Order: sequence, then structure tokens, then C-alpha cells
Amino acid sequence: MKKGMKKLLSIGLTTALAFSLTACNGNDEKASNNGKDGDKKVELTFWAFGATGYEELAKAYEGENPNVKVKVRSAETAEHHDALFTALSAGSGAPDIAMLEVDQFDRFKTAQDRFENLYDLGAKDIQDQYLTWKWEAGENTKGDFLFGLPTDIGPKALYYRTDVFEAAGLPTDPAEVANLITSPEAFQEAGLKVKEKTGKPFVDSIEMAFRAYLDAAEESYLNPKGELLLEEKDNAVKKAYDYAVKLNELGIVGKFDMWTPEWANAVNKGEFAAELGAGWLKGWMEGNAPEAVGKWRVATLPTDFAANWGGSYIAIPSETKNAQAAYDFVEWLVSPENQLKSFQSNGLFPSAPSVYDMEEFKANEDKFFGGQITSSVFAEAAQDIEGAVYKGEKYFPIHQEILNALKNVQNKGADPEKEWKDAVKRAQDLISR
Repeated sequence: MKKGMKKLLSIGLTTALAFSLTACNGNDEKASNNGKDGDKKVELTFWAFGATGYEELAKAYEGENPNVKVKVRSAETAEHHDALFTALSAGSGAPDIAMLEVDQFDRFKTAQDRFENLYDLGAKDIQDQYLTWKWEAGENTKGDFLFGLPTDIGPKALYYRTDVFEAAGLPTDPAEVANLITSPEAFQEAGLKVKEKTGKPFVDSIEMAFRAYLDAAEESYLNPKGELLLEEKDNAVKKAYDYAVKLNELGIVGKFDMWTPEWANAVNKGEFAAELGAGWLKGWMEGNAPEAVGKWRVATLPTDFAANWGGSYIAIPSETKNAQAAYDFVEWLVSPENQLKSFQSNGLFPSAPSVYDMEEFKANEDKFFGGQITSSVFAEAAQDIEGAVYKGEKYFPIHQEILNALKNVQNKGADPEKEWKDAVKRAQDLISR
């Protein structure tokens, strides 16, 4: 999940540190009893990040299991992952249970021996309760090791301002908008109408224009072997880059970078028409854009843009001496019933599709969105996603290099092709380090 007024992106530690994770196990001696044992008292440490509401659910679990104590520690996203990485590297100090954000996940997968295989603890019994693409992204490349159980996801949809759409002569009903904007070309045409009639940008930033194709691509910057894909002809990132450049040249891309005060004000005041956002953005809007109540709606995106952005897993570091007890708690925590509670209390969008059929989920009208039941839109989007994309250990620094190139094109009028080639060269240098 991604909450707060800034991007909480962590570049991570060095590659050398990543390799050091496999240097020692620190798990030679496990307690002989890893499960619930009647009278045995078990204390579990749980490191989380962001606003999850897991503290309250942990208390509920303790009420049902009086011999289990769960101590939840929550931190900011970057701080959390770096602290966990350091503890795993040292071979001591890791918690019994740890959340892993999807964009951070691949760098931890380099240290498989530092985690419990959840298939050994009973995970196969619940696999069919979760979206296939979400579950499989929690496995290793062979599919025989499960790092974490699925929590929330971030299916993307089109957030749009009804007042700006109306001023541009566009429909405002979500179903009509979805039927109008059915392709990248139709997205572009809608943007041109907004520009012509209102003078406002269609999409908020060049990063979001870039992410339209990027998040939906089957491949990103790296393959599982750690090889850079940007040099390949007609690669998916270049396609996304060229699309963002084109939208910018047409004058329909704004300069409101997400999480900045300027962006927050633009969301509130309606200074741009649309945002390609994930389900978690809804919660931020409801709490931070008071003047925009009733003015935003949500529609499904074109199939070419259907993607996931964000979400988490919950893993069990192998240092734990209570692996089974930890697993039992995590399985309970991410059950469909508790995913519904997490959605209702903190906006964590469920990865268990059975939740989508629950009456409490389907009847969840959003006052901020004019009474629209937005949950159904995101549920449809979640089931349109075909698979998770491998991101790799150096996803963040490479992603930033491409963004820097796009911003030079937008802000300085730089040549797009030269900027692309320079960004690829910098990415190559990052990989060779």
C-alpha cells in the first residue's frame, strides 16, 4: 500500500549486501514445537508499514487465542524495508512476521534461505482463495517456494473529474466513460477534447502517462536473470516512454507530480481531468480533498492499461522459533473475512475474490465519489490483470533514470531519443556496478 503525502520509494542497499544475505542462515536451531500447543505461550513480533489497521486485528486474534501475543511495529515504507534487509543481512534481529511491499519484494527474493517456505506450513490448502496472478507473484521462479501470503492489491482504474469532463463535452457516467475510453487512442482523443474545451491537462503528470503502458507490460526493466531489457528492440518500456512523449507533445500532460503539495491542491481544485490510479488512492482522496467531494468518479481503464500498482505480502523470516504459530496468525489475518475488514477500515483492496461477492463489499457506497460503488470497478479491474511483472533488485534506480529523461523532455524541451539513449546508458552503468 502507498499512503501519505510522498512517494516512499527505497533504492535499497547495495548488491553486495544482497549477496551477503545468503552467507549465513542463523536458523540452525529451531524450537522443537513450532505450533500451537495448548498451554504454550507464544509471542510473535510483526513488522508492518503504512496504515493497515493490523494492530486492531492482532488484538482480535489474541482474544481468540489467549496463549498468543502479537506485537505489531509499524513504520514508513522505506524505513521498514531497509531495517528488515539489514536484520536479515546480519542474521539476527529479524521479526517473526514481516510485510513486504510488491515493489520491494524482488530484492528480498534473492535471500530465499532467510524465509520460511509457506508451502511447508500449510499454504497449499488456501491457495484457491486468492487471485492466481497475486498468489504466483509470491512464489520463487520455480514455483516450489512461497515467500508470503497475499494481502492487498492495487488494481488501477481511471479516476476522473465529472465537472471537467462535462465542461469538455464528455460523458460523466462511469459506464459511459468506460465505453468511450476503450483504447490508448481513445484516451488521447478524450485528452485533446479536455484541452480544447477547458485548457486543462488531461492526465496529471508525465510519470502517470508513462505508467499507463508500463504498469500493464508483461516485462519491465529487468528479467529474472538480472539482465537489462531496455536495449532490446521494441521493448515494453520504450513503448510506454514514446506514448508519454506523444501525450506531452499534444499538450495534454500536466506537471503535477504525485504526492507533492501542488498535486494535492490540483486534486482538490480540479486542475486536471484524470488520474490513472490504484484502488488505494481512493482512501487518500477521501481524507485529503475536502473541496472535491462528489466531483470524482471511477471507471475501468482500457484493456491495454489494465494493471496492478501496489499491494503487499506477509512473510515469515526463518529466524523465527515459532514458524507454525506465525503462519497460523498470518493465514487468519489475510483470510477473506479479515480482508473485508481491512478494506472497510483502511481501504486495503482485497486479493481474495470471494470478498467481491460479499454484500458488505458490494454495497459500499462512496460519498466522496457521488455515491458510486467504486469497489465493483476495482474488483472488475483486479480480475482483468493477467500477471505480475518481475521488477528486480534495481527497479527503483532504473525507473528514476527513465523518469529523469521524461522530465527533461517535458521541462527542458530536450530531444526524446537522446534522452532515452542517455537513460539506457545510465541504467547499464547501474547494472554493471
